[in-house]
Amino acid sequence: MKELVFASSNPGKIIEVRKIFDGGDFHIISLLDLNDVPEIVEDGLTFEENAKKKATIIYEKYMLPTIADDSGLVVEQLNGAPGVISARYSYEGCTYDENNKKLLKELSMFSPPHKAKFVCCAVYIDEKKYYSALGEVKGIIINEARGKLGFGYDPIFLPDGYDKTLAELNLDEKNKISHRAKAFKKLSKLVFNL
Repeated sequence: MKELVFASSNPGKIIEVRKIFDGGDFHIISLLDLNDVPEIVEDGLTFEENAKKKATIIYEKYMLPTIADDSGLVVEQLNGAPGVISARYSYEGCTYDENNKKLLKELSMFSPPHKAKFVCCAVYIDEKKYYSALGEVKGIIINEARGKLGFGYDPIFLPDGYDKTLAELNLDEKNKISHRAKAFKKLSKLVFNL
């Protein structure tokens, strides 16, 4: 089995991505499985810039084919915020709950519905190739957190056509519609013909 590095140390993301690539002829290892991992500052202006930076740094360090992603929440009434700073929306090192509270406070000035979308850019890099793919899921932000299964903004995000938040959907259900699943499924077709 070939090793493929997923340039992430986020346990929630790692579980999702391993599930998406389940059945392939490679073994996905994450940054949690590697030693001496370099620090990566996500200072890009777009999701692709951040994903490409992560993948490039990790590929150059370990010389193994690498996938990476950057994703975030884009809220219409907030002119696209939190966007590329979704994970550190409140401050560097903040909790998911702190981000959710800040977002809901800012949206309290607007009338519902609070239209939003999750966006993900997934990339692949090796010694010869670079690929990228985008995925998104549209929905609305609700005022009260529901569900314990997701992470990040999942408990306050209600996908279009669903009466459950992303945090109320199990992994199989989430991976049918999520931005990350869509991006990585497109990427896997481009790279591995899966």
